[in-house]
Amino acid sequence: MRAVIIVSGLVQGVGYRYFIYRHAVQLGLVGYTKNLIDGSVEIVVEGEKGSINALIQEAKVGPRSAHVKDLKISWEDSTNEFHEFKITGW
Repeated sequence: MRAVIIVSGLVQGVGYRYFIYRHAVQLGLVGYTKNLIDGSVEIVVEGEKGSINALIQEAKVGPRSAHVKDLKISWEDSTNEFHEFKITGW
């Protein structure tokens, strides 16, 4: 299973991508997270649906200094293009 998640709110410059990275690795997920130019964060993740749902629950909260306003989630079939979880972008 694959999910593409766009997270809006105060999610840049507050350790949000590192928070997502830590949880994704702990859950055995692969993919990436990156900052987008509009101030949101994109998460593309593949793995077991239960693990992805667990990551989504963490993403809704974020680290203490973040303020998550909204998550937009698109579900897709896995592409199996990822072998690990990475932080990309700026």
